[in-house]
Amino acid sequence: MKTVAIFDAQFMHNLGVIAQSEDLAKRLVKYVSRLAKPAADSTLMTREDFMANVEEAEQQIERGEGRTFSDLNTMNSWLNSL
Repeated sequence: MKTVAIFDAQFMHNLGVIAQSEDLAKRLVKYVSRLAKPAADSTLMTREDFMANVEEAEQQIERGEGRTFSDLNTMNSWLNSL
């Protein structure tokens, strides 16, 4: 617990020093912004990847590999099963 108090005191002292310098404050904001930046979303894809997927789906449909549904409920049931 003593280590935490020392860290807090040192941190607060350093913040005081930074607060007195506009240049240091700007650098701190920039650094903290980089630290807090969210991780890249692995579920996102590039436009090129999206278009390649669309092209592949169109080719599958041309080969008769597409799915058809007689109504919305049937389609939703199939989607929910995935």
